[in-house]
Amino acid sequence: MSTTSTTTVEASAAVTGRRAAAAPRRVPGRGENSRAASLASHAVLIGASLIALFPVAWLVFLSLGPDKDDYLHPGRIWSKMTLDNYAFVLQDTSFFDWLKSTLIVVLGTTLIGVVVAASTGYAVSRMRFPGYRKLMWVLLVTQMFPIAVLIVPMYQILSDLQLIDSYLGLILVNCTTIVPYCAWLMKGYFDTIPFEIDEAGRVDGLTPFGTFARLILPLAKPGLAVAAFYSFLTAFGEVAFASTFMLSDDKYTFAVGLQTFVSEHDAQRNLMAATAVLIAIPAALFFYLVQKNLVAGLTAGGTKG
Repeated sequence: MSTTSTTTVEASAAVTGRRAAAAPRRVPGRGENSRAASLASHAVLIGASLIALFPVAWLVFLSLGPDKDDYLHPGRIWSKMTLDNYAFVLQDTSFFDWLKSTLIVVLGTTLIGVVVAASTGYAVSRMRFPGYRKLMWVLLVTQMFPIAVLIVPMYQILSDLQLIDSYLGLILVNCTTIVPYCAWLMKGYFDTIPFEIDEAGRVDGLTPFGTFARLILPLAKPGLAVAAFYSFLTAFGEVAFASTFMLSDDKYTFAVGLQTFVSEHDAQRNLMAATAVLIAIPAALFFYLVQKNLVAGLTAGGTKG
């Protein structure tokens, strides 16, 4: 009897061992990645980050070289790093005049451009007036003309209005390129806001403008942040219009002032690098201010309602 029980127990243990050995490995569930896939994705992200950061780091590195030809022999910069380039740009150039002009043009363009684009996008999203579809397509078509074709008629118009070499003239010109895109952007964002909110505003006695200003705009902050960020960067880096319509040295924007370091026979690349680093600071600060709403605005539109 004892021998039989022992044999049975051993047989059961053998069967259990074979079942455990034959048991399939755990399959990762949906949304779970294997260790190899996780390592590969992290490696790709790290590589992409290094590629994105390398130009910035290289620019900062070149800005520390004291000679204009150090970019040809970057290895020599290690032994003679200095901040003299930054001191020269801040003290011996018109950097702060460029800063003032840039802030006036950029902030003015952002304010006017976003207000006009938001009003246009809301009108097309909510109102059905004759030609509302064609209006948006006309705005889109205006983006197809190259800047070289637009400069001559714009110069003539600004000349007739006596707006050449004025901040207002450059702001209005920049808005012609910013408003069409931002209007499409805001129209798509307003489409995601339920119409019931407009109806509730009318029930409470608000005018269409009151509904837009008091109810819709607060809900559209992420979209407004994206439009403002696009307007800011576009006006901040615009060169063609600024170099054509701004004639006074003290009214140059950063993008135009940067060109003063390059002449027909000389190029002070060390000073250009230092100026470029300083120029990036305002853009970085503006991005920091709008980043919270920027992410939400960029992902808006994936779902409606």
